[in-house]
Amino acid sequence: MECPRCHATMPEVSHFCHNCGQDVRTPDLARRKTFAVKPDEPVASFAIVSSIMPRGAGDRPQTYRVALLVALTAALLTAIFGALPFAVMLAAFSIPIVYIVYMYDVNLWEDEPIPVTALTFVLTGALTVAWTLAWLMLRNDAPVLPGIDGLSAGPTVQGFLVTALLVPIVGEAIRQVGPLILASRPEFDDLMDGLTFGVISGVAYACFETIVLHWPLVTGGFVGIQEPAQWATLMFLEGFVKPLIYGTASGIACAEFSGLGRGYDGFTPRYFRGLAEALLAVILYQGGVYLFAFLPYGRTFSVMVAVLWGMAILGVLILRIRNVLHHGLMEAALESAARRGGVGDGELEFCPRCEMPLVQGAVFCNACGSNTRTAVKPHRDKKAAPVAETVGVSASSGAAESARPSQQRDEDNPQDSTTEGGDR
Repeated sequence: MECPRCHATMPEVSHFCHNCGQDVRTPDLARRKTFAVKPDEPVASFAIVSSIMPRGAGDRPQTYRVALLVALTAALLTAIFGALPFAVMLAAFSIPIVYIVYMYDVNLWEDEPIPVTALTFVLTGALTVAWTLAWLMLRNDAPVLPGIDGLSAGPTVQGFLVTALLVPIVGEAIRQVGPLILASRPEFDDLMDGLTFGVISGVAYACFETIVLHWPLVTGGFVGIQEPAQWATLMFLEGFVKPLIYGTASGIACAEFSGLGRGYDGFTPRYFRGLAEALLAVILYQGGVYLFAFLPYGRTFSVMVAVLWGMAILGVLILRIRNVLHHGLMEAALESAARRGGVGDGELEFCPRCEMPLVQGAVFCNACGSNTRTAVKPHRDKKAAPVAETVGVSASSGAAESARPSQQRDEDNPQDSTTEGGDR
């Protein structure tokens, strides 16, 4: 691509000329009409598979989509026919198992399956079981979920605070532990890795929380065809809506921890913003489910309202995580272009404003158009100055010393110098 203003050669992914800052893109500057994972989808889409399974979405999206549909259908059918133990287990493990198979299929764990699975699934699951048992003892006044234990007289302040504040905050901390440890390692510091680890940790949390909450159903045996709509709706909430809410929320926060640019960003304002978004989503979901349990129109109605509430929150999270993912993939394209442009395997420079990679010698950023000279000046090491001065003095002294013998030779042999001058 050539800049129409200064005729500089630019990477095809450029938004702005790195030489003069000219805007060279179409009106769709952010490429919102074509998702970087699947160009046939817009960025603003509710497509689940390409959002949480980006690496396989372009090659075999139907594989994971069919696997999720089969698992969800099996959970709903077993719930309708009263096989609640099987229904709960299918609802709990469907998405986690499909996601682990996806990670294996695309080798997302870089040939290290044990540490990745242990930190994102096993560790999260163990902490989830312990924490869920603890908060159930704190909140002993209300049903676990709509339609399970029956309705009490009404919500209480203690029950609401525990369910809508304490549980989401501690739960999100648990979901962050494993992914952040992995994202801190050099081989997993990519934004897509952080996003994926957050998703698997979130669905693992939902899996083990569901088992603990509904353990009486797992051990209660078959109940026959009784209130099939209630049980099917409940399994849909627990097996599809809740794990995706937890997974996408945690994935957003972990992706911001990995961040843009070299290495991982760590605990930056962007990470805390992503963490706040995740907490807000889970707080709204948990608080709504708790309050809907006390609606006066029956348990089936309460669960249906909870499903609609959860789907609305999930829709917002899907849009948000697609934006995070799209931005990260555009960064990867710019980084590749920068390396092809002359940097090679060396250290890249990054824009001080948007943290996108810069082409070698860039005066303006390809991504945001800001001038690279606006970066904060690095602090100089004052202790190194005397050393530099000493080196300079030593070099000067050495040069002077080396000049003296030559000068002495010229003085001792003026004829040779004259001869050389004549020769020249």
